[in-house]
Amino acid sequence: MKIKDMNWMQVEDYLKRDDRCVVPIGSTEQHAQLSLLVDGILAERVATDAAEPLRVPVFPPVNYGITPYFRAYPGTVSLRVETLLHIAEDILECLAEHGFKRILIVNGHGGNSPVKALAEQWVTHRAGIRVKFHNWWNAPKTLAKVKEIDPAASHASWMENFPWTRLDGVKAPTQQKPMIDLDRMSGVNAKDIRKLLGDGSLGGYYERPDEEMHALWAVAVAETRALIEHNW
Repeated sequence: MKIKDMNWMQVEDYLKRDDRCVVPIGSTEQHAQLSLLVDGILAERVATDAAEPLRVPVFPPVNYGITPYFRAYPGTVSLRVETLLHIAEDILECLAEHGFKRILIVNGHGGNSPVKALAEQWVTHRAGIRVKFHNWWNAPKTLAKVKEIDPAASHASWMENFPWTRLDGVKAPTQQKPMIDLDRMSGVNAKDIRKLLGDGSLGGYYERPDEEMHALWAVAVAETRALIEHNW
């Protein structure tokens, strides 16, 4: 259930019987022909699908992250590292203050990894509170399913092309794009990265059959749900 569908009194009642919640974080960045909000859309949806049967509340996603390398693509918005860390810490402080003691952060964007280190440091000073940080797309079972379907998977490739991240009237290319040498992106400014990547995909097919995508999604949801349910 989403916090947007609850009022404060319902949250207060919930906290009398449970102390779990989920916080999705993503980014606003180019994803070739897909939505600029792919990372937030997927983080929120996998969190919501996983939490719904458990009746655990999911907070609104943080839709901005750390993505300076894509700033030459219009629509991309990148936060400074310290800005995102301040936002994450403020969220955790409020949740703990209200009585949430088991918090799962579902991350949809690789650039947000500093939040994991923050959470690990933050929780050491707060007895009785647990925080898990979950990169949903490269968790063990989900990543294994990606590789089973097609190991040539990357940013803005088929592995992010779900029915809910596509845009109406926008067709993805049918050919397979050669994989980019990621070492060529290291230490390169945003304008040169755009020249290197072109449309923004790092390589692989742009789209795969929906039955494969739904199978992948089922694994991702189950893996995320297990983190909400167990081993706190």
